[in-house]
Amino acid sequence: MGNFTTLTLVVALTACAALAHAEPTAWCPDAVIDGVSSESLKGYAVVVDGERIVALKPQSALEDLSSCKRLPGTTLLPGLINGHEHPLIYADDYQGAHLAGSSAYKALLGLAALQNMLRHGWTTVRVMGDADVYYGNQDIHRVIEAGVFKGPRITGAAHYLSITGGGGDVNYLSPEQAIVADGLIVDGADAVRKAVREEIKYGSDWIKLLVTGAFHSVGDDPKNVAFSPDELAAAVTEAGRHNVPVAAHAHATEGINQAVRAGVRSIEHGTYLNDESIALMVEHGTFYVPTIYVGDYYAGTDKLLAQDKNDDVYLNYRDEWLSLIGRAHRAGVKVVAGVDLGGYNIDPRAYAREISVLAEAGLTPMEAIQAATSVAADMLRWSDRVGVLKPGAFADIIGVEGDPLTDLSRLETPHFVMKGGEIIVEP
Repeated sequence: MGNFTTLTLVVALTACAALAHAEPTAWCPDAVIDGVSSESLKGYAVVVDGERIVALKPQSALEDLSSCKRLPGTTLLPGLINGHEHPLIYADDYQGAHLAGSSAYKALLGLAALQNMLRHGWTTVRVMGDADVYYGNQDIHRVIEAGVFKGPRITGAAHYLSITGGGGDVNYLSPEQAIVADGLIVDGADAVRKAVREEIKYGSDWIKLLVTGAFHSVGDDPKNVAFSPDELAAAVTEAGRHNVPVAAHAHATEGINQAVRAGVRSIEHGTYLNDESIALMVEHGTFYVPTIYVGDYYAGTDKLLAQDKNDDVYLNYRDEWLSLIGRAHRAGVKVVAGVDLGGYNIDPRAYAREISVLAEAGLTPMEAIQAATSVAADMLRWSDRVGVLKPGAFADIIGVEGDPLTDLSRLETPHFVMKGGEIIVEP
């Protein structure tokens, strides 16, 4: 028995040593979009060693061309970054579903949603609060980091903070009903500070504020400002003490402008921005995550309790809004792709349509891709690790057929996905 155990140990250690000294792999596609260059790179190889990229070089400069793993007809890109998502929201009318589904149930469905995103090229996801009483996304993050399940890199906020009667409250039930709202309800600067501390305590590395009303919730107005200036200041100051950034859901013009002045790192949606909003975002370096396609997805359907609010903006104001997004981008506002569709029951091909509508708003195809790669990584403060194909970054790589710069819909169905050097979808 002792000799068998010793032999087993020797074999195991030999295998581990072989893995530790495995040769780097050179992936050789037709073209590479590295996330930062203005044009794709033809005839380049991406060299991966373990979980990192170690080189991006012309294929002709490789010592042994026969070692190339050829990907003919393929363009390689950085893994995509979804800058605004709600994986645990599993139904169109999430406020009702919030009351019907437990945190554990939503976490299981959320894991399925995140795995769908990963298989479709989204290797990093920023969660922007979920309709969950507890901390399902933070638990999903833990089990993915521990290697129990495969999934994208996760960052973000456990809950969205809302005022009483705001977009994160449940405003359509009678006062006799004792319920827990889908958002974290806070009123006054002291309550905001305590909520920020609790969010950080339980694993949030972003704070999400519903600075204005919302379009998909009942009984509140997206054109109204919710949090007061002192509540906003308390949230940003308290989060800043812990080096945690703040994201501001803001539709109303004055809500956008107040949030930018308060020092939030990103504006979510920003539907009614104006020239002052644009100038403020440029001045403060605020990122802008417009989340356009989610409204297209629901426009003209009967899926939402608040259907009329959604349709009002998407059927009557969409063109003007897209024009403002393009104007903001040209002025120097850093635009980030955020999908905002959530749930496991969404066709995962739909997520990449956010990149296409950013191009519709005036970004070039390359800029729209960068909004889902390097610019999103900058927003996350992760530009040294994701969103780019460069030495030292994680080997988060996707491959699509042909040239996505001529047809962004190719991003909907990547045929090669790698996260941290591990192949998720075989080429």
